[in-house]
Amino acid sequence: MVDIYIIDLFVIGLLLLMVTLGSGWIARLPLSFALIYLLVGILLGPYAFGLIQLRRDEVFNAELLEKITELVVIISVFSCGLRIVRPLKLGAWGITARLIVFLMPISIFALAVVGKLFLGMNWGEAILLGAILAPTDPVLASEVQLTDINDKDELRFGLTSEGGLNDALAFPFVYFGLHALKDDNWGNWFQQWIAVDLIWAIAAAIVMGIVVAKSIVWIEKKVQKRRRADELMEDFIAISTILLTYSLTEMVNGYGFLAVFVAGLVVQRSYRDPEKPLAQLEFVEQLEKLLEVGTILLLGSILLLQPMLNYAMQSLLVIILLLFIIRPVGVWISTIGKRPVESHRRTFHPGTRWLIGWFGIRGVGSLYYLAYAFGNGLKGETAEQIAWITYTTIVASVIIHGITATPLMKWYERNIANQRKANTPATIDEFE
Repeated sequence: MVDIYIIDLFVIGLLLLMVTLGSGWIARLPLSFALIYLLVGILLGPYAFGLIQLRRDEVFNAELLEKITELVVIISVFSCGLRIVRPLKLGAWGITARLIVFLMPISIFALAVVGKLFLGMNWGEAILLGAILAPTDPVLASEVQLTDINDKDELRFGLTSEGGLNDALAFPFVYFGLHALKDDNWGNWFQQWIAVDLIWAIAAAIVMGIVVAKSIVWIEKKVQKRRRADELMEDFIAISTILLTYSLTEMVNGYGFLAVFVAGLVVQRSYRDPEKPLAQLEFVEQLEKLLEVGTILLLGSILLLQPMLNYAMQSLLVIILLLFIIRPVGVWISTIGKRPVESHRRTFHPGTRWLIGWFGIRGVGSLYYLAYAFGNGLKGETAEQIAWITYTTIVASVIIHGITATPLMKWYERNIANQRKANTPATIDEFE
């Protein structure tokens, strides 16, 4: 009898071979790699071959899911930081500021209202649901993110920077919801939440992201002058930067996700040789894609038909409101009067605004926050309700956005991006 673990390795190896060799065809189809992984994960789950068993005898290994998704997210947000080459000025980051400062609270509050009014939740549970589902995903959104360090497209920049930041900045609201679950008298903990979970944790993350990344780059430069490291090992500096930044930030109660994103920005700007961060980016992206396979396979394997049917109407309500109303309208409100950095237009092209609103992909970040909540007070019927609404929303996002990403981005490149480039004066480069 062959061990199930060996069969799992065989299936994953075969899947990687097939999607790699077929990537040229898949990229041309209205189909995402994540959708393929999800379908395979369902086949490997309890309804088919039963080869992946994260859930056994009604016992769900949430801790394992939390650790896996945590690793995927920190690698992904570092990758987002490495991709971005823009001056650290408010004008250059205007779209990001609007999507974080305005859109994310709008999304969380709107989802909380839905949870309170239509799903029978109290405010603490509803805010937790909003915080879990509000972050967009930097892992599954690769088709709509910046393609390389020379890509200055405003739509792709907005989605990349938003995905890199809101996976961290949703954490205060997750803590808010968890505090409210344990004590419905907000006055007992609200000041502590403001001081520790909001101000300190964000400030500490920014400082640690800068200090740790700059320290590692400085040490590397000093050592490399004396004796160069093995070229095959150099890319591991990126992994060490991610792990050291994240762990040290968490030790001082800062938000590790935010610190790692900041570290990516710092590393991108710290080398005179532009090829250095580019090489790190290529290595990190490969690792990110490999971990994406495992995470989506796990998601597919934990889906159960009966619980999804039990919460189907609630999930459908959340999906319709979040993907088709809350996110698009929130983006439209948040970008009122916003002028593109690289264009002579006075405001964003309406098509760009609607596409930013449409590509609010939910995925690994929401899985992480859900698993984190499981280990920190989310229990009972409410846990089941929030869990299956979250799973179903992620599955719907993977399917809907996976099918629409390729044709919509081709339309955008053809009708908006290319026309903007043609109309932009060649002598103007606002990123220098």
